[in-house]
Amino acid sequence: MKNLHFKDYFWNSDLTSTAGYDAIIQFLGDGRRTCKEVEDFMKARAAIEEKYAKDLLGLSKKVCGHNEMNTLKRSLDMFKLQTEHVSLSHLQLAQTMREEAKKLEDFREKQKEARKKIEQQMDVIHKQKASQFKKTMDSKKTYEQKCRDKEEADQNVNRNTNTNNTKHIEKLHSKAQQAKQNAEEADRIYLQNVTTLAKISEDWMKEHAKACEMFEKQAMERISILRNTVWTHLNQLSQQCVTSDELYEEVRKSLEQCDIQEDIEHFVNLRQTGDKPPALVVYENFYSGQKTPGTRGSIHLSLQLFL
Repeated sequence: MKNLHFKDYFWNSDLTSTAGYDAIIQFLGDGRRTCKEVEDFMKARAAIEEKYAKDLLGLSKKVCGHNEMNTLKRSLDMFKLQTEHVSLSHLQLAQTMREEAKKLEDFREKQKEARKKIEQQMDVIHKQKASQFKKTMDSKKTYEQKCRDKEEADQNVNRNTNTNNTKHIEKLHSKAQQAKQNAEEADRIYLQNVTTLAKISEDWMKEHAKACEMFEKQAMERISILRNTVWTHLNQLSQQCVTSDELYEEVRKSLEQCDIQEDIEHFVNLRQTGDKPPALVVYENFYSGQKTPGTRGSIHLSLQLFL
């Protein structure tokens, strides 16, 4: 299938029309606005990532398992540490997004400046073409009128051929001669203007074609840049997910090392207060000094109720 190009499809049968050129300029303007919209979108997303990162960083500093010990404490400390690392990775992501948005902004401004120069040149040519076209059409009207004046003067001479008034005849011949000269001069000016218009039109067509090629190249670059920018943006988001998962995996590994029985034994060894229960309380008679030990059954029942 044949590729379609700007320079082949944005002409107009009206020499003074700029409809094709205006359509391209509007297309480029819409493209510039799209670049700005994507740029603003990425800046807004970067701001969200930065706020999320700062909130996450603040969260990682909060107390979480401060009174725990041994393997579970290590896992909770790893949980907080990796949460902090996730927040820092999101902060880096925000910075990277801003850098990508800046690249898009620089690209947009670069295209704007290059397009501005071409538009200024084309505006000058369009004005020259329109001015010369008007001048040519005016000279054509003048030429046609002078030709009609000449014909009328010649007819007056012919109608008065048999008139005996010599002065009148001479006057008619003089008018006819002047009308002829006026027609010839108008013809010369008209032809000169047509020639000049042809030269301006030829220059305009060449510049129009060149402008179309340059504008088409800009459009292709813009579409490519936007496509690649969004693609890169998505890769950054995907990589952030991978990075976060890698950091969370460190927490999972730590949790795998969390041994319930080990933590129980660690607590016992650290805080144990003795391995023998207290001696039974005996009954002491105030008057006789007789001691009677308490029953094992009542002590056992008391322990059961306590547990």
